[in-house]
Amino acid sequence: MKIHPTAVVSADAVLGENVEIGPYSIIGSDVHLGNNTIIGPHVVIESHTDIGENCRLYQFASIGGLPQDLKFGGEESRVIIGNHNTIREFVTINRATAHDIGVTMIGNHNLIMAYCHVAHNCKLADHIVMANAANLAGHVHVEDYAIIGGMTGVHQFTRIGAHCIIGGVSAVNKDIPPFVTASGNHAKLYGLNMIGLRRRGFTDETINALKRAYRIVFRSSLLLNIAMAKVKQEVKDLPEVRQFLKFIENSERGVCR
Repeated sequence: MKIHPTAVVSADAVLGENVEIGPYSIIGSDVHLGNNTIIGPHVVIESHTDIGENCRLYQFASIGGLPQDLKFGGEESRVIIGNHNTIREFVTINRATAHDIGVTMIGNHNLIMAYCHVAHNCKLADHIVMANAANLAGHVHVEDYAIIGGMTGVHQFTRIGAHCIIGGVSAVNKDIPPFVTASGNHAKLYGLNMIGLRRRGFTDETINALKRAYRIVFRSSLLLNIAMAKVKQEVKDLPEVRQFLKFIENSERGVCR
């Protein structure tokens, strides 16, 4: 391990092999750092935080701070961050409250750029990109491979679907379905995320089926329940189409249209 002499590391912290901690960083009690994780200078990791292997945290990041929620009553909660994550300068990731999933959770292989905020009880899956100054309010759930543009704000309890992309400086107050492009204040849908789907290796058959499903649900002027039934009858039954429909069916806030 390489721990700079000016760093302050709690005796209760658990550090894996080959961990590096830069100058003036503070590692609190009940913090677990996985193997090969690098903590830059002036980073604060407060208590009740687990960070996996091969992560890199850049200067002035603040992880595990108390939730900015008036309902928080001091209960124990955690931040759990997986493996191979990059967390850039001035990112803030807060501990959870006891509500919802009771933890703030970030998966694997995510890139969280400078000045982003991940609030209490958020759940991020894998391979997500949050561009500079994107902000997630409490209880936001983000699925695999989603991209959130810079300076975008996401309302609490909103869900962001897999493989979607949200344009910069957007305001998201309803769920964003998987596989789509969204942008604006308030965010609206602008078709499928065609570039992202092709980069991820989706077949032409899948993309064409999703196109057909998208048109029926969002461009046919049918009532939502009728449009969903029409998709099930007329569009090929593929896993991605089922995922698209299930996301919409399970939406509590409603989806962007």
